[in-house]
Amino acid sequence: MQIAVLSDEDTRVAVTPETVRKYGALGGKIRVQGGAGIGAGILDQDFETAGADIVQDAATAVGEADIVLAVRRPEEAVIRACKPGAAVFATMDPFRANGALEVMAEAGVNAFAMEFMPRITRAQSMDVLSSQASLAGYRAVIDAAGEFSRLLPMMMTAAGTVPAAQVFVMGAGVAGLQAIATARRLGASVSATDVRPATKEQVASLGAKFIAIEDEEFRAAETAGGYAKEMSQAYLAKQAELIASHIAKQDIVITTALIPGRQAPRLVTRQMIETMRPGSVLVDLAAEQGGNVEGSKAGEIVTDARGIKIIGNSSIARISTTASSLYARNLYSFVSMLIDRDKPALAINWEDELVKSTILTRDGKIVHPAFAGTRPN
Repeated sequence: MQIAVLSDEDTRVAVTPETVRKYGALGGKIRVQGGAGIGAGILDQDFETAGADIVQDAATAVGEADIVLAVRRPEEAVIRACKPGAAVFATMDPFRANGALEVMAEAGVNAFAMEFMPRITRAQSMDVLSSQASLAGYRAVIDAAGEFSRLLPMMMTAAGTVPAAQVFVMGAGVAGLQAIATARRLGASVSATDVRPATKEQVASLGAKFIAIEDEEFRAAETAGGYAKEMSQAYLAKQAELIASHIAKQDIVITTALIPGRQAPRLVTRQMIETMRPGSVLVDLAAEQGGNVEGSKAGEIVTDARGIKIIGNSSIARISTTASSLYARNLYSFVSMLIDRDKPALAINWEDELVKSTILTRDGKIVHPAFAGTRPN
């Protein structure tokens, strides 16, 4: 059973020496593309010590592989180099695939989108969105504190009392809750908002104040899978009015709102930003998906004439060692479930709920119900 590990433009890597040893114990022969772990602080020799072979290019890594592991969706040339029937595991970003799903189907690979892992009890150890989002929420607060020109905690000194910074977290999912907890640990006064009613209690349990228009639409604004629904324009208008008045009093705003398959909703407008105090900081964790904050730019920090900073480069890629460790364990938990340990070989149960939720392409076809109509079968 051959397992290939690809080097990504992302600084994370899909295996660590720990999981290389675990795959080896299952009978896997691991080939790691040279330099794949550098961004995460893992040297080629660390992988070799754990039992992997190092190869210098992606095509060589995947040529005979039964399993291909990556952080982000592999490039077209790499997919075409895979042998038919190979199982490819990565965060595939299929809603922005731009023809990549057709390529994967034509190449005959079985492509699994790890971000589609259902949020159910048995899949908790495989949930890459949760593990990575938690780190993103933590990093957002650290980045905000680094750019903010004042302290976060209240501090009493002989020269007088320094007030606590006001931190507002928009979106109380995994990233948002971790941001709330981190900001509280650093001593800030924290408030938060979310369209899902279940989050109100979670926000309060972390010591933050919940801000929202709590009408009938709000009480029904959550999917069965625990994700936020897209809200009506009427609700968004009412919520925006409330949020605008609240943002004017904040020092730091952290936005985390994403809707699967859609562009990130615009939560903070230029007009709202102009009401904030000079030197305030906004962190937009949705910058790569279009941004929650008007004027944010993915990978950049934008500073206006009054010194207000919009951070669009806060990312788990900046804590890649920890992020790789968790991502690699998520992958191993899922992939190991699909291996017949007696042979050893892949033995995928196509009727398993986790497989059906994550599989994008199989047997030359796009099979995921969200995308199956994009190509004649």
